[in-house]
Amino acid sequence: MDRYTVISADCHAGADLRDYKPYLEARYHEQFDDWADHYVNPFGDLEKPLADRNWDSAKRTADLEADGVVAEVIYPNTVPPFFPKGGLTALAPNADEFELRLAGLRAHNRWLAEFCADLPGRRAGVGQILLNDTDEAVRDVHWIADHGLSGALLPGMPPGVPVPPLHAPVHDPVWRACEERGLLISAHGGSASPDYGEYPASLSMWLMEVTWFSHRPLWSFILSGVFDRFPRLRMVLAEQGSGWIRGTLDQMDNFYAGIARGGIGELQFVEPCLLERMPSEYWGINCFVAASFMHRDDCERRDRIGSEKVMWGSDYPHREGTFPFSEEGIRKTFAGLDPAEVQLMLGGTAAEVYDFDLSLLEPLAAQYGPRVDAVAAGLDKVPKGATSIAFRERHIQNV
Repeated sequence: MDRYTVISADCHAGADLRDYKPYLEARYHEQFDDWADHYVNPFGDLEKPLADRNWDSAKRTADLEADGVVAEVIYPNTVPPFFPKGGLTALAPNADEFELRLAGLRAHNRWLAEFCADLPGRRAGVGQILLNDTDEAVRDVHWIADHGLSGALLPGMPPGVPVPPLHAPVHDPVWRACEERGLLISAHGGSASPDYGEYPASLSMWLMEVTWFSHRPLWSFILSGVFDRFPRLRMVLAEQGSGWIRGTLDQMDNFYAGIARGGIGELQFVEPCLLERMPSEYWGINCFVAASFMHRDDCERRDRIGSEKVMWGSDYPHREGTFPFSEEGIRKTFAGLDPAEVQLMLGGTAAEVYDFDLSLLEPLAAQYGPRVDAVAAGLDKVPKGATSIAFRERHIQNV
């Protein structure tokens, strides 16, 4: 083909606030009405005229096709019932909040399953789970798989939340269920950071630390032996950049040599968690990165983690994403590369990971996809109005 088949491995969607009600169990409707009447949305983009890109299927499809994208992986964006904010950034609930939050999360999952089914073969949805109750989380994993969704999003769990950390074996039944059902575990950037309070520097502190907290699932799963116990389990790290991954894998390898010997300096490990492989090897077996709005600098370092592990994403409809200039972003990022390798990062790996049928998508790509020769030629000028990190001249690490 003379055009690329582009699958965005990181997009966002959700229902409008009150439109979640039909997806909520009837016994919660009265409480929902009261909550919705008093809720103040903290996200300005969800109150603007273009907010319907999150839930208007026809508008969304037209936007993505005009942007050269023929299929998408959908993460949550809007606010589910009874949540203080979107599922990506809300912390794990305490015991008093759990019942209502779980009901709201399940309403979102029902909406998402229906939304994906509205465009068969072109949407892969990532459902949400909570880890407060293992049995309920396992039940949700099976529901997500039974209803055609492709992944389970890890909840925000920084230190101090009322839930055992990801490396605690108590969560093993959840990982086992994901492995059995072929469900991907997903960790999305922007999640899992703590509450910084309402201070002048709070947002600055969040910006400095949010990526580190988003990265934690990688070493939580590797160093705790989750991938040894569940070798067919797969994890996707989304919207976290990719330049940090090689250094983190090397750091784990360096630490593990000492851990396996029983100590690092004054730190002694009486019963170290020993692994079947070196930590970095699990990356090649179990992990992928959805490299949203991928920068040219990270692309040039792709061999450090393997281009076959990289899935490009537009981050639609977010302002930091490449929409409506995804073709220009792709041209800037992938100029001069082997087309076979470019196709792998733009859609081939995502098709394999999320089970998209490329034979279904290729006729659409022939109409909407970016031209191979145009991508090879690169980009002469950044389009006016482009706000994505992908267009920056200087790459900012870990973003």
